[in-house]
Amino acid sequence: MRAWCVLPAILTLSACFEKEPETVRLSGETMGTTYNVIAIGIDLDESALAGAVEERLAEVNATMSNWDPESEVSRFSASDTTAPQNISASFATVMAAAAEVHEKSGGAFDVTLGPLIELWGFGPRKPGDPVPSASEIDAALAEVGQARLLSLDTEAGTLAKATSGVGINLSAIAKGYGIDAVAELLREAGIEDYMVEIGGDLVTAGENDKSEPWRIGIEVPEPSTRAVQMVVPVSGRGMASSGDYRNFFEKDGVRYSHILNPVTGRPVTHRTTSVTVLAGDAMMADAWATALLVLGAEAGLEVAERHDIAAYFIERDVTGGENAYITTQSSAFDGALARD
Repeated sequence: MRAWCVLPAILTLSACFEKEPETVRLSGETMGTTYNVIAIGIDLDESALAGAVEERLAEVNATMSNWDPESEVSRFSASDTTAPQNISASFATVMAAAAEVHEKSGGAFDVTLGPLIELWGFGPRKPGDPVPSASEIDAALAEVGQARLLSLDTEAGTLAKATSGVGINLSAIAKGYGIDAVAELLREAGIEDYMVEIGGDLVTAGENDKSEPWRIGIEVPEPSTRAVQMVVPVSGRGMASSGDYRNFFEKDGVRYSHILNPVTGRPVTHRTTSVTVLAGDAMMADAWATALLVLGAEAGLEVAERHDIAAYFIERDVTGGENAYITTQSSAFDGALARD
């Protein structure tokens, strides 16, 4: 009888000493933008976690950065050989994902877009330079074409280019890979509740610091505001948005977006201004958001339905006046909202 009386007291006492989860928030700069990490767990070492995150991001930059001339992708692009070159496992992973999105999007996503990016002034050349001529665009297009110009052998771990001048630009997929790399680091540390965000794209797991599912806002596509268009559940998913409303220039009354069509060699001209994608990881969300924005809502929705992609399109409503929009979402996006 005495033993049964003592047991509830022991359970109550141990409950009093259970540690509450703590929240660690980390932030900094990477890949030409900012990053934010929220990690929730027991006995988290903030200093050690911050150092590990910085180290992981440095590793990603050392492989993927087009701004670092010594990065792996920069050295590959600068090389003169057309023979297969050994590449790192992380580089091969990104290139395999890029090849998948390139094929499924009908070439709308293309990592050999560099000559066009520079020609239109969205690389080292400053926006505001004269709009390139048709002959200049045709010349640049001759150096663009991922499926035609690159050959990836995942088993051998090699990548080859068809001509020595082929370059690779990973700006539309490397950010997502970096997010996933940090998320993997957190999982390895036993952290089950987290959010990793770089430049607005992100991945989450578990719950937030209020013990609620993660919910993230989709931005209104206006360069002068930071208002929220809608809020979506993102727990256990990657999320990425691509838009044409922040990086553009105007010439002779015409607006030229940094979203370039690899097929035409010109900035997109359709009314779709923003695409948000939910996916199993941030890398695929990042790549698909770009590809679907290039395609536009009409063609992009067809591709999204064909490949079961959760996508949300925002188009300018030219009949509704200033700041009026039309939204469309894929069946998979509807399903993602319904599940949560």
